[in-house]
Amino acid sequence: MDHLAELKEFARLHGRGQGLTEQHVQAVLSRITGDRPGDPHSWAQVWTAEGDALMRGGHPLDACRHYALARFPHHGDEDRLLAQRRCVEAFDTWRLGARGGIERLEFDHPDGTVAAWAAGLSADRPRPLLLIMGGIVSVKEQWAPLLPLFARLGFAAVATEMPGVGENTLPYRADSWRLLPHLLDELAGRARVAETAMLALSFSGHLALGAAAEDPRIRSIHTVGAPVSDFFTDPAWWPEVPGITVETLRRLTRTGDDDELRGVLADFPLTPPRLGSLDIPVGYVASSRDEIIPQTEHRLLALLLPQARFKVFDDVHGSPEHVGAMRRWLVLSLLRARLGGRRASRTG
Repeated sequence: MDHLAELKEFARLHGRGQGLTEQHVQAVLSRITGDRPGDPHSWAQVWTAEGDALMRGGHPLDACRHYALARFPHHGDEDRLLAQRRCVEAFDTWRLGARGGIERLEFDHPDGTVAAWAAGLSADRPRPLLLIMGGIVSVKEQWAPLLPLFARLGFAAVATEMPGVGENTLPYRADSWRLLPHLLDELAGRARVAETAMLALSFSGHLALGAAAEDPRIRSIHTVGAPVSDFFTDPAWWPEVPGITVETLRRLTRTGDDDELRGVLADFPLTPPRLGSLDIPVGYVASSRDEIIPQTEHRLLALLLPQARFKVFDDVHGSPEHVGAMRRWLVLSLLRARLGGRRASRTG
């Protein structure tokens, strides 16, 4: 499959995940003839024009969703960089008018800067922290509309991004899991970070598992299609990985070619001893036809994690055909883990 065909296939999946109808997505895709920056019929310019029209019409959240697709899979050229900026601005416009109590956060880090959206933070009445992070192609604005819902469920909820994604300027490395303890330190005054739950989707699930092995403040992890080991090292699997995924990983890791990327990724696997040290609830959604993450990943977790639960959908990566069922399962997994933690604290 060539680059543009891959882009269009992924757009159908990600568009559905953001609530766009298949008919609308197909209508937009039919006007896209290439992916050359500056071309009015290119990927980024067509999606951006859709977003601009929605902004003029007073629909900033819908505009944000279109800008998120315009910058897909990463903001690696000027057109996509513009779409990335407009995505953030559109969400900011929406949240200021939505009266949902969403605030913007910015954090300094030794390697760069990190931005986030949050709801339910309070220095006076801190709540258990829920940290939400997407994967290598999804920006925080895709998940941030859910923040008021999680605040109503009793969480201090924060949506942010993986290293290199969206407004996160850090490089993606084997030790990128260290970002999560750093964020917990930053949020400690306004949330109960010793009771942190992670809703960490796809590649950020790998970060969450690595961080939890080192930081006991992370009390549960809920993820979808997270790589663990074989994705990073199996030479038989690598040729099957979509080109867009490989290209995005090269950008986030700041590597040049596939050989350099594979060399860097060789340090990413989570070892059995490290995983075996985890004794926290883990909810993992797997897709039986996942074209990115091998099935061996969740099978390894099933062997090593005593408190892991799994849900398998007959779908491709991210289970886009089962968005509603997947989200319900993840929320139930999250609430089940919080209830179990409360019982443990009472009996302990």
